[in-house]
Amino acid sequence: MTAQLTPGRTRPSRPVPTLSADPPTAGRPRRSDHPLWFLVPALAVLVVFFFIPTLFNFVYAFTNWSSFHSDIAFVGGDNFAALFQNGTLLTDLRTTLVYAVLVAVFQNLFGLVLALVLEADTRINRIARTAFFVPVVMSALAVGYIFQALLKPAGGLNAILGFLTGHEVTIAWLGSTTWTLLVVAIIHAWKWMGLSMLIYLAGLKTIPGDVLEAARIDGSGWWSTFRSIRFPLLAPAVTFNVATALLGSMNGFDIVQATTAGGPGGTTELLNIFIFRTFGQGLFAQATTMSLSLFVMVTLLAFPVIFFLRKREDVLS
Repeated sequence: MTAQLTPGRTRPSRPVPTLSADPPTAGRPRRSDHPLWFLVPALAVLVVFFFIPTLFNFVYAFTNWSSFHSDIAFVGGDNFAALFQNGTLLTDLRTTLVYAVLVAVFQNLFGLVLALVLEADTRINRIARTAFFVPVVMSALAVGYIFQALLKPAGGLNAILGFLTGHEVTIAWLGSTTWTLLVVAIIHAWKWMGLSMLIYLAGLKTIPGDVLEAARIDGSGWWSTFRSIRFPLLAPAVTFNVATALLGSMNGFDIVQATTAGGPGGTTELLNIFIFRTFGQGLFAQATTMSLSLFVMVTLLAFPVIFFLRKREDVLS
């Protein structure tokens, strides 16, 4: 017996089961796809080449590790006592601190002046900004050796001065125990002033134009506007530039090593140069102790300076 379909009626269709294209766990991020996994290579490099050496730096400073001992033994604070009694460590710490302050002052002064002069977005200013940023990407050792050749008694700077004055000039720019540290600090500041310039330029671009327009309408001149409005609003840029200049110059080595190698008479001997020479003598534990002392000094200086500079930013909140 066959079923007959009544004209005008259709057989009801059954729903056709469909296969879901997504797996049952769709919408749940897989563990292997988590973004934090991309941090693993960088974190591994940071741990191996920074955290572990820093940890051992604290350990070996309290040992007799050197090329003159076959084994490493714990000696407590003898290394610190010997270094502080010697007096050279304190002298080099003081020289490093003076050098860092000089670099921070000159680098920020040069960078701020350049930012103000090249603030207008013109073709010539863009070319000048690029030219002043070139030393930032140059090797610090190359910069140091170039200035060493320029500042010799028979170097290029004295030749230019002699041509302009009509007399022979033989100034030993890097041979004075009085101002050589100042000259080297200016060289360091010259190399990095392009970076400070860019930071200050970025800060100047964020100042609202209506604020400056209101100041001009009120009759405020360029200097009063800069002193009362623009410079206070540059507080974040000042914090970044001063902090990086201080910390970078306190860990300075290459420019001073290339220009004076710590001379004349040790007046430009930064602590890192002293550490380098001590390592070369095979006194590894003493050099590690100096490195630890520099780390403590940088830490004690950095936090108060950054805290003070960040307090200046309260005007923006």
